[in-house]
Amino acid sequence: MSDWAGIAWLVVLLIANAFFVGAEFAVISARRSQIEPLAEKGSRSAKTALWAMEHATLMLATCQLGITICSLLILNVSEPAIHHLLAVPLEAIGLPYAVVDVTGFVIALLLVSYLHVVFGEMVPKNLAFSLPDRAVLLLAPPLVFVSRVFHPIIVALNWIANHVVRLFRVEPKDEAASTFTLDEVATIVNQSRIEGVLDDASGAVAMAVEFTDKKAKDVAVPLSELVTLPETTTPDEIERAVARHGFSRYVIVDDEGMPLGYVHLKDVLRAAEGADADATVELPIKPKRIHHMIPIGETTDLEDALALMRRSSRHLAQVRDSAGETTAVLFLEDIIEELVGEVHDATRRL
Repeated sequence: MSDWAGIAWLVVLLIANAFFVGAEFAVISARRSQIEPLAEKGSRSAKTALWAMEHATLMLATCQLGITICSLLILNVSEPAIHHLLAVPLEAIGLPYAVVDVTGFVIALLLVSYLHVVFGEMVPKNLAFSLPDRAVLLLAPPLVFVSRVFHPIIVALNWIANHVVRLFRVEPKDEAASTFTLDEVATIVNQSRIEGVLDDASGAVAMAVEFTDKKAKDVAVPLSELVTLPETTTPDEIERAVARHGFSRYVIVDDEGMPLGYVHLKDVLRAAEGADADATVELPIKPKRIHHMIPIGETTDLEDALALMRRSSRHLAQVRDSAGETTAVLFLEDIIEELVGEVHDATRRL
């Protein structure tokens, strides 16, 4: 092989090494959420990229095999060529053969190492990290093709590697992690706000993350703090309560102070209509006017409590402890406030 052929092979092998390095980091760094919509639209490269991400260990084995082969060939093919090209000018200046041989080897080794590290490793790695979604669409199809050509070798290497990993009592995974825990999502939201890529001036995104981690007891109002009315209360008394406290809904309790249900201002307004309105407003409200409250456990997730209240069309719910005793009342308004901030009752005077 001529010296210039060795230089040409150096360029080819550097490109091949860069391909495997870039593909390796692209498969690991790409976001599934960005690739799936393209695959659903029929993009073949996106479908191949998803397959590569779902078989990450096989792709990593392919990349490592390619990187290793390229690295070995780069040194064996290019070093003699560069060494020989350097020997001519070094001998021309009258250096001894031993000095020429050592100097040529050192310069060739340093030059090849520099080219390998910078252009074969660092540049493709940084590009794949900076543009992972575009990189995986470009590099995954040829990588999958290479993995299928050398499938028996790669499967064997991957099988051995997985069994070695299991010796350390670690179960290997085929797919790169594409899901996040609640704490990880909170960290991502916070970091995005700091970097200025997420505008959350109202705090709605942050509150939504915190919302999923709360229980019914964290938001419910204890019985001792409730504004309640007895079951013998009249529409006239409810109107006076609205004027005094400003709330549109009131919990109705029995003689022992335990919640029976709740009434809304519009229920008593109906009672004040008609020819006998003057007599009706002085009588206790009818049982049919009292809305039933669904029971919810103290440890029920707040999002589950919201779903239950929406399905039953109830604005209030009884919160019970492990013994089945009612300890608090959960208001739909308070749940919504956990998501969007302060919500004022339309009838309340501030």
